[in-house]
Amino acid sequence: MTIQRIILEMGTGNDLYGEDYTKAAVRAVQDALHHSSITLFRSLGIDRDSMMVEVTIGVQKPNQVNIDEVAKQIPFGTVIVNTTKGGLNINDAENDIVTVIASAAVAARLDIPKGKYVAGPPTS
Repeated sequence: MTIQRIILEMGTGNDLYGEDYTKAAVRAVQDALHHSSITLFRSLGIDRDSMMVEVTIGVQKPNQVNIDEVAKQIPFGTVIVNTTKGGLNINDAENDIVTVIASAAVAARLDIPKGKYVAGPPTS
């Protein structure tokens, strides 16, 4: 069997006034998930909980992201959340606030038996 990445979705999220890195990260993951409509599992009879999901969050202060809260956004599979320095902070000195912008990458992997599913040209 070979673990293969089958899905990679990206998203962005922000917290405009609270400088809340977790809120921005959660919104980024939700944005990524809203870009997905994955029929693969139903079409091939694969259990959605068999996938391994790795979420990478980029923010300016990675240690301020509650990774357990971010993981709760993924409805299926085994979830791992990593944080890294990235995203943006936009300072508004006049109003003494920081807008936090987070980036998220959500990658799903499946353990696929060699030769069980073969990609080919679409049939009409």
